[in-house]
Amino acid sequence: MTLAVSVTKRLGPGFTLDVQLIAPPGITMLFGASGSGKTTLLRCIAGLTRPDEGRLAIGDRVLFDAKDRIDLPVQDRQVGYVFQQAALFPHMSLRDNIGYGLNRLGVDERRTRVSTIGESFRISQILDRPPAQVSGGERQRAALARALVTEPSLLLLDEPLSALDQTIQSRIMDDLRRVNEARRIPMLYVTHSHREVYALGQQAVVIDAGRVIARGTPHEVLDRPEHGILANLAGFENVFDAAVVERRERAGTMECRLDGSAGPQSNTCPTLEVPLNSSRVGDPIRIAIRAGDILVGIEEPRGLSARNVLRGRLVELTAHGPTMVAVVDAGAQFVVHLTPTGVESLHLTPGDHVWLIVKTYSCRIVG
Repeated sequence: MTLAVSVTKRLGPGFTLDVQLIAPPGITMLFGASGSGKTTLLRCIAGLTRPDEGRLAIGDRVLFDAKDRIDLPVQDRQVGYVFQQAALFPHMSLRDNIGYGLNRLGVDERRTRVSTIGESFRISQILDRPPAQVSGGERQRAALARALVTEPSLLLLDEPLSALDQTIQSRIMDDLRRVNEARRIPMLYVTHSHREVYALGQQAVVIDAGRVIARGTPHEVLDRPEHGILANLAGFENVFDAAVVERRERAGTMECRLDGSAGPQSNTCPTLEVPLNSSRVGDPIRIAIRAGDILVGIEEPRGLSARNVLRGRLVELTAHGPTMVAVVDAGAQFVVHLTPTGVESLHLTPGDHVWLIVKTYSCRIVG
């Protein structure tokens, strides 16, 4: 079955959620900045928030229709909901938490279902413990089990992995892939993480200021962002205002100046060769580059196919987990990601002169 959403909800002066989307069986990622309306959308679908206008349906079953005055209660929507925090009852065992929504079933069937799904999520051995006595990952597995044990027609997940470390995240993502293959129901998954979008998503829907601004496969949406806002969300740490100064039709490229002007060449304003599009000379554009797509050298490189080689000065070098983040002033400020080994082998310290190498097709043009 497919989820069809068309809802409008006014949330205060200057902000209205107005979303239309189709979510087929599989995992649809809802991606966007905090405050963009993602969680409100989930709450409307679950029945926890009432839309002002619109319609919600799973297949032929209507959950909400403002015109026909249909508004199914939460308990009748057959929707599973997993929150950012596991939201388990602290005074109950995991077994009782998982079986909480099965009160309409007989004792034997309830026990069988809980045991079966406990095995599926690899928490059978801890079902009799309270939430406080298990790990964060085990609590979140129990929350997923609780949402799925009722055999819902739709699963909503609101940043379910954000409080967990990457190792646990990866294991639970494996669980979700397995659930997706077995259940084949629509799943709406809210996240800020482009890593999760790539790892899980079959479809990505980007919401900004209450509206859908992009949709498609994760690679269509995140590798070729059409908006500056989306470029930042998609992990493009460098987004520059620029202007086209030359079109090179035969090469399929164009030269752009990063200060946004198309006047005479300046010694302080770098230019980049980027893929050709329909922009004309003098047109303003924006260029997005991922920090991991920029190479650093301590000597002027020669004999390279890369067309963009910029001389700059290392302004800042900091550690962010396993990544070293460098800021280089090359007439514009570039953020570059390096490995600790790379930094050590080049003996990099702030103040050093360095060279940046950027491939033409690592430069994305965004709106």
